[in-house]
Amino acid sequence: MRGVRRLPFFALAGASALLLATRLLAAAHVGFGDSEALYASYALHPQPAYLDHPGLVGLVARLIGGGTAPSPLHAHLVTALVATAFPWVLALACRACGATWGRAMAAALVAALAPEIAVGLFALTPDLLLSVAWAGAVGLAALALGGQPGSGRASLAFAGAGLLAGVAASSKVTGLALFAALAVTYASRAARAHGRTLAPWAGLAAGAVVLAPIVAFEARTGWPMLRHRLVDTQGDAGLSLRNVGALLGGQLLYLSPLVALLAAFAAREAWRDRGDAVGRLLWSCFALPAAALVPLCLWSRVAEPHWMAPAWIALVPAAARASRAPSRILSRRWVGASCALAAAMVAAVHAWVLVPGALRLAPASYDPRLDLANELQGWPEAVDAVREEVAAASEAEGDTEGDGPTVVGPHWVICAQLEAALRDQIRVGCDTPVPDDFDAWWPRARWRSADLLVWVSDARFGPPALATHVPLRQREVRIERDGRVVRVFTITLLAHRAQA
Repeated sequence: MRGVRRLPFFALAGASALLLATRLLAAAHVGFGDSEALYASYALHPQPAYLDHPGLVGLVARLIGGGTAPSPLHAHLVTALVATAFPWVLALACRACGATWGRAMAAALVAALAPEIAVGLFALTPDLLLSVAWAGAVGLAALALGGQPGSGRASLAFAGAGLLAGVAASSKVTGLALFAALAVTYASRAARAHGRTLAPWAGLAAGAVVLAPIVAFEARTGWPMLRHRLVDTQGDAGLSLRNVGALLGGQLLYLSPLVALLAAFAAREAWRDRGDAVGRLLWSCFALPAAALVPLCLWSRVAEPHWMAPAWIALVPAAARASRAPSRILSRRWVGASCALAAAMVAAVHAWVLVPGALRLAPASYDPRLDLANELQGWPEAVDAVREEVAAASEAEGDTEGDGPTVVGPHWVICAQLEAALRDQIRVGCDTPVPDDFDAWWPRARWRSADLLVWVSDARFGPPALATHVPLRQREVRIERDGRVVRVFTITLLAHRAQA
């Protein structure tokens, strides 16, 4: 029996070591994804909140970068360590919820190998911070609920849970659902003895203090994050079969099919075990986020499948402590099959990104513009060419000491990569079709009045179409993988019509 209990621990330790080695290898070879580059750009413009997310991820990026935008290598070294630690935080949360060590490790192992965790948490994103804070809050809240009401241990655990809820909501707006889940739990009949004490509510108040600067900033500036998320980017919103398919298909890909099935079993067990305080906590931490996020994903065309991740986190300890069907949820057969399929999917993703020869397996219809792996390629070469173009244009204008031309991209996915790489050494403007953060950092009215612009684009976007400027010259930067061109950057020098 002792060997059986040790098996999940050694399996989780082995998977963690292998994933860490893979992440460190990836850190040395890949750049930022487009969204990552935007979060790295936040480091250059410290503020409590941005159009897409609260400001915590920008603060973390600034800390990693030593006061500026971090390099992809430095950012990914940090995220590799945090992502590897996350399943162990989950295991501790499972244990705090009442699971045995063996079942806690088995549940954490399944989570560790799910593509959403094994691949997704490698990136420097709000989701990484949200996940760690959410799991930690669930574990501390469970620890508090299992303690003596009014005791010092319970009070400290409630305080920690509330503070981590504040951290979660400072990472991503969906973290607000954690506040709601904790409050519903504390007010429930199952947790009545604790709910009558000050400690749980004081913990939530402490978390609210963490959020206060964000709320004040949003209120002062007219709630731009909510307006951007719920209005400006929702022009095509509406219920559709396309959205249903994206939500369901996304979960199968992000969790893997068997892990998604385990999650469904765990949700059923969370409902059945909701009678005690910890069970009510886990059900609330699953059901409340799901109740908010599922309708949003069905309505919004820009919703992404990983938005559902917070709801799944509570199902890990729910599965580990399930009382009625443990053999089905965490049997050796189910765990083995789920881990094998998830690990195969994770290995395939890493091979596609890190092994250039994998591109030979692409079908004849392969379109490089649709391959997200290509986001991670080619930016160092493109940025070098941009610097050369800016320097040449400045020298030709005799402005070697001034600001020189402004660099502009047609969309934030281009602008963010440039901003993170250039680190405010060269101004970056952006021509995204809807307002974005760059409109506050370097307003369109200012860069459109510049004498010279260096327009940077790739095959996803058309040529520059500015009424204010005309092209002078253009160059291309072609990026290859395994001898095949996967990206073509175009760099165009534009002159103001009044100066041309």
